[in-house]
Amino acid sequence: MFDQMKKLMEMKKQAEKIKRELEASLIEVNDVAGMKIVIDGSQQFHSIEVDESFLSSDKKQLLQKELLKGVNKAIAKSQTLAAQQMKQAMGLGGLPGF
Repeated sequence: MFDQMKKLMEMKKQAEKIKRELEASLIEVNDVAGMKIVIDGSQQFHSIEVDESFLSSDKKQLLQKELLKGVNKAIAKSQTLAAQQMKQAMGLGGLPGF
C-alpha cells in the first residue's frame, strides 16, 4: 500500500514537472505565409503576427482562412510536443505504437 502511494506521489511530481516544462516551451509557427504564431506546450497562445498585406478589407476572407489554418497548425505542433514529453516521462519512447 505504501509503495503504491509512493508511486502515485512520484507520478504526480512528474506530471507537474511536465506541465511546467510544457508551459515554458514556446513553439513558433511560420507554416502559413504572412503569419507568425507563438504558442506554448500547454496550448496557450502568446502572440499572433499578421503581415500588413493581409490587412486590407478585400483580403478579409483570406486572412480568416489563413489565420484558422495557422492556429490549427500551432495547436497540432503543441500537442505533438506534449505527447513527446509524456512519452519521455513515462519511458514509452521505445515501445511500438507510443
